[in-house]
Amino acid sequence: MRNPTPTTDGTPGPYRWRWLILVLMLVAEIMDLLDASIVNVAGPELEKSLGASSVGLQWVIGGYALTLGAGLVLGGRLGDRYGRRSMFLIGLSAFTVTSLLCALAPDITSLIVFRLLQGAAGAMLLPQGLGLLRENFSGTELTKVFGIFGPVLGLGGIIGPVLGGFLIEGDFFGLGWRSVFLVNLPIGIAALVTAARCVPKKAGDRTVSVDMGGAALVAASCALLVLPLNQGQEDGWPLWTWLCMAASALGFALFALQQRRRSAAGRQPLVTPGLLRKPAFAVGLGGIALFFAGLVGTQLVLTLYLQIGRHFTAGEAGLGNLPLAVGTATGGAVSGAFLADRIGRKVLQTGPLVQLAGAVLLWFELDGLTADSFSVADIAPGIAVSGIGAGMVIAALFSFVLAAVDGDEIGSASGVLSAVQSIGGSIGVAVLGSVFFAGVRTGDFTGGFHRALIVQACLLTAFLALTFLLPRQGRPDDEQHGVTADAPEATRHAPV
Repeated sequence: MRNPTPTTDGTPGPYRWRWLILVLMLVAEIMDLLDASIVNVAGPELEKSLGASSVGLQWVIGGYALTLGAGLVLGGRLGDRYGRRSMFLIGLSAFTVTSLLCALAPDITSLIVFRLLQGAAGAMLLPQGLGLLRENFSGTELTKVFGIFGPVLGLGGIIGPVLGGFLIEGDFFGLGWRSVFLVNLPIGIAALVTAARCVPKKAGDRTVSVDMGGAALVAASCALLVLPLNQGQEDGWPLWTWLCMAASALGFALFALQQRRRSAAGRQPLVTPGLLRKPAFAVGLGGIALFFAGLVGTQLVLTLYLQIGRHFTAGEAGLGNLPLAVGTATGGAVSGAFLADRIGRKVLQTGPLVQLAGAVLLWFELDGLTADSFSVADIAPGIAVSGIGAGMVIAALFSFVLAAVDGDEIGSASGVLSAVQSIGGSIGVAVLGSVFFAGVRTGDFTGGFHRALIVQACLLTAFLALTFLLPRQGRPDDEQHGVTADAPEATRHAPV
């Protein structure tokens, strides 16, 4: 399946359909981004159609991120062992099927279960992307490929709530919220047929062992953490919630110990143990969890406030997210193009300060609102400023955390960071969602939003403190993917 025309040195030329593979990888990533955010505007419709409670809504939105994050590293290892093409096709098939199941869910319990399965399918699908790109691109082409990812994925994150609002408000064919999931079917089927024909076959490495015990420990520990955070507020924080959170901490500690013992015994761990012994990397994990918990949780609260508190339609609430999206894109462009290289780590300290300024501005904007008239323009400045600060951090955060990692650990480290980002978002949905809904129960929508902003400010302050322990300079973009021209082969093809 290689280009039959040899290069001047007689070696096979690059794969003919490699740019189509890039399109497929982008489609898979955008499907994930859409499903992570498109459901945010479906809350009132799910409540009306399926009788979803506040806890049910939090599980529908955060459950996907939970299983996605818990399974990402395992998905990468399965791709190493069984071949990335095979796992990509399996993951894409499962993602498409579970999207259909979500659309057909007869009740909220079924929808939550299907969302958890959809996240698990995403965890099998997404890690194969970088590996397939490494297998089919090289040198400067590969660097250009990764440069394309950022803007396209940024666009995917922006259009999620807008598309979700458009589909729900349009109520096409009377499908309502179900169309949010059905949109994946034609995309998934087309991508599946194309991938089956165009992605070249390459056998996996059967000498790679898959640490299912470690994967089970991670999944159980994540569930034990998110379950009480979702349910605790409604149940009044009984003893079992605290016991679950303590068991979660113990589970993560056991996972770290198990990974070290597995490595010492000569068996391949799920996560390179050396990563967990690097203070800056461990600090970075905490920072990523704190930052994305605040960011994702606040995005959800904003959408819920617009719909429940201000009676926006789904379409209006989707458009109400645009100031945040535009601000985030602006902050990311400024950070990536100018600030990160010039001021180094200080960009990670400036970003949260700008976010905090936006939160303060939004606080006073909310105080000045009247019950009679309201538009997004009334709170757009505070939301946009918050978005600018968030974009400054997002554009640079991973590069500074990965700067603490050796070249041969980049693949494993990237997978862990992506997993923690997703799990952090799930925790943010649980925590900030619970805080907001506590105000909703008393009819104090603005007070609920205020308390959510206080929680976000606490998370940002903790994140800001951790940034002082990160490396002063980030890792260059090309090195983040192990694609430098002089990188050894082992680094170029590090597992994701």
